Amino acid sequence: MESISTPPTTEAGPAVTRNPRRWWILVALCLATIILVIDNMALTVAVPALAADLHADAQATQWILDSYMLVFAGLLLTSGSLSDRFGRKRIMTVGLALFGAASVLATVAGSAGELITARVVMGIGGALIMPAGLSIVINLFDEEERHKALSALGGVSMLGLIGSPVLGGVLIDRFWWGAVFLINIPIVVAALVAVVTLVPESRGPWRRPDPVGALLSAVTMVALVWTITELPAHGMGSTGTVVALIVTIVGLIGFLWWESRVEHPMVPLGLFRDRDFAGGSVSLTLVQVGNGGLLLVLTQYLQFGLGYSPLKAGTAFLPMAIAALLASGAGAGLGPKVGNRMLTVVGLLFMAAGSLLLATLSADSGFGMISIALIVFGLGGGLAMPAAIATITGAVPPEQAGVGSALNDTIQQAGAALGVAVLGSLVSAVFTHKMPNSAPAQAKHSLADALALAGANGDGGLAHTARTAFAGAMSVSFGVSALGVLAAAVLALVVVRGHRPEPRAAAETDSTDTVSAAV
Repeated sequence: MESISTPPTTEAGPAVTRNPRRWWILVALCLATIILVIDNMALTVAVPALAADLHADAQATQWILDSYMLVFAGLLLTSGSLSDRFGRKRIMTVGLALFGAASVLATVAGSAGELITARVVMGIGGALIMPAGLSIVINLFDEEERHKALSALGGVSMLGLIGSPVLGGVLIDRFWWGAVFLINIPIVVAALVAVVTLVPESRGPWRRPDPVGALLSAVTMVALVWTITELPAHGMGSTGTVVALIVTIVGLIGFLWWESRVEHPMVPLGLFRDRDFAGGSVSLTLVQVGNGGLLLVLTQYLQFGLGYSPLKAGTAFLPMAIAALLASGAGAGLGPKVGNRMLTVVGLLFMAAGSLLLATLSADSGFGMISIALIVFGLGGGLAMPAAIATITGAVPPEQAGVGSALNDTIQQAGAALGVAVLGSLVSAVFTHKMPNSAPAQAKHSLADALALAGANGDGGLAHTARTAFAGAMSVSFGVSALGVLAAAVLALVVVRGHRPEPRAAAETDSTDTVSAAV
């Protein structure tokens, strides 16, 4: 190992030294990031097949899906702090190794319990990978190039998000459900080799551990995700939902109180005093609320409303993915010229327009209007997301890159989960309200239940009524989503400052950050 010495500092500030292998390192980070997206989205397609093969009941199936997210969300902030303390490359390497080993266990799982255990370990690995990867980008790329790097990461994530259901459908059709985990292994191996050989080690200055903060953050995030997950299914009348909500509120208050008083906090709450960090964080949360609900609601519309197969429904999102990739590429060049604030605002306005177009869909709409709406939405997301993340990361000191990245990841995860819960509950409530009083009680629960009952009874009228009611409910949800995204645009315009007055150099130029590279 050879240490990279800190460049000399002049009156104008530290000299900028760019790692000559930084773009190859970005490829390694993209590999590590895409594996998390591919696994989770492909698994949703595999659920029916694996549930039948493992004889998993509804509760076990839910735990197969939720166990990963609960562990992942609960450990994000802690893993970000660990990466600052013990080294970002080291933590990412451990995370990749755990994720790969758990993928092997998931592939050969013979029962629901074994698969749930593997998913828990995958959640631990994913929590170690995610913030470490983003913090390496913060330290490796200066502000002039950071937007390009984040656009690449965002484009890869979008491609994985849209393409993984298609990939999952092909794998299950030709092989078996374990193939969705088996595909992880070669990607993990490639990512491990690339990270070990290319990525420089970096860490923040030594800080005293904060075990109380780590425990409170884990409890609060697990309780929050649990509340959001249970709310659409059981509502606020459920004892479990109420208890989880109380734990979330008490845990959050306790966490904020402790972190504001402890000498060495795990999460530097002072970051939220920065207008860019605070404004970018809230804007990103509102964006993710809209994003999280879009995939959930539109997937149901395509499969149940228009009769698409899971594979065809996944393919229907490709226009959005392509548009997002093109927009993120254009935004990477425009970012340094027009500023992250304007890119964020313009992108959010495009996303709001896409949501409004989706709100015009009816039970008889064809794919033409859907594709136009998704293209507009994708263009907006490709512009707004990298710019908003660049705004947030630009406000994070390099020595706190790990926990700052974890905060960004936590904001996105919580926003996406909240979007699924809020918009999912809204669609369910409006659908029930729009169904006529004469409809059977079972048909008022969901579109899937209504179509199953109509099919069993040969009732074409009930099927048409249910599709019409769902289209109306979907329009309401996309209208609400558009309002949320517009609120994010206003917030970004008013709060975010845009160009920072003094661009911060990459971590290699920061005297407080220790960086070493393998040669």
